[in-house]
Amino acid sequence: MKIKDIEINKTVLSPMAGVTDLAFRLICKEMGAGLVVTEMVSAKGLYYKDKGTEMLTTIRENERPVSLQIFGSDPDIMSYVIKNDLNFREEIDIIDINMGCPAPKIVKNGDGSALMKDPNLISKILEKCVKVSKKPLTIKIRSGWDKDSINAIEISKMAEESGIDAITVHGRTREMYYTGEADWDIIGEIKSRLKIPVIGNGDIFDSSDAIKIMEYTACDAVAIGRGVMGNPFLFKGINNLLAGEKDYSPTYDEILKTILLHMDLSCKLKGEKMAIKEMRKHIAWYLKGLKNSNEIKNRVNTMEKREEIEELLKNYFLN
Repeated sequence: MKIKDIEINKTVLSPMAGVTDLAFRLICKEMGAGLVVTEMVSAKGLYYKDKGTEMLTTIRENERPVSLQIFGSDPDIMSYVIKNDLNFREEIDIIDINMGCPAPKIVKNGDGSALMKDPNLISKILEKCVKVSKKPLTIKIRSGWDKDSINAIEISKMAEESGIDAITVHGRTREMYYTGEADWDIIGEIKSRLKIPVIGNGDIFDSSDAIKIMEYTACDAVAIGRGVMGNPFLFKGINNLLAGEKDYSPTYDEILKTILLHMDLSCKLKGEKMAIKEMRKHIAWYLKGLKNSNEIKNRVNTMEKREEIEELLKNYFLN
C-alpha cells in the first residue's frame, strides 16, 4: 500500500509510550514491520525545545520508513512545529497526529482521544496542519469518546476532505480504554466510505487476527500495538500468511537472540543503567507463557547488569 508516495507493506507498528522506542522499532523493522511509528511526542514539548521530548524523535536510517507521531490540541502550536521543525527532518517520512490515546494524563489536557469530543477543534487542527505539512500527514482515532458519541465516521470523512493522507482507526471508544472487544464493523464502514488508506487497529494478537481484520473490513493495512509486545515475530507471521506461506513461530534460540539484541541496542542508546531498568518489562513480555518463566522474570527484576541477565537467560533457554 501507499501513504501518498511512501510505499509500505501491510503491517504497521503502533505507537506506544514507553514501548516503541528506537531499540524496539529497530527490532520490529528487522522482523518485517512495513512502517514503524515513534512514541507519542508532545507538540508543546517540541515547540519549547524540551530535551526529553526531542530525544524521543531520534530516528535511524535503517528503520525507515518512519512515522513520527505528535499529540496536542493547540492548532497553532501543532502547525508551527510541523512547519518549522518536522518539515526539515529528512529522516521523518510521515507525520501522524494522535487523536486516540486514552491515557488520563493525556486526556485531562484535552489531547489524545479527548479531541474526539470536539470535532470543530479537530477541523481547525487538520486545516492548519495540512496547509503547512510538506510530508504525508495521517491521523489515528478511536471509534468515539463513549458508546453514546460514536463519531469516527464523521471525523474520518472530515479528515479525508481536509487532505489527510491516511487514517488509523482503533475500534474502541475512549471509555473502553483497552477492555472489551474492538469493533471491527466501524473500521469496515469507514473503509467503505473513504478513498484514502484506512489502517485497522484493535485485537490483533496473532497472525490470523491480522488476516481476519483485513478480510472482514477490507482495510488497507493493520496497526499492531499490544499484540507485538514481547512478540515482534508477529510481523514475520503476518507477512508469511499474506504471501501464502506458513505462519511463523520463533524457536527458543531466536527468542533468546532477539532479547539479547534488543538489550544490547537499548544499552548502546540509553546507557546500561536506564536500559536494564526498561528492559525488565520487555523481557517479561518475551517470556510470557513460557514454561517456568515466572522465576526468571522475578530474578531479572533484581538484576542491574547486562552480563547477569544474559547468563541467566542463556541458562534458561539453552538448558
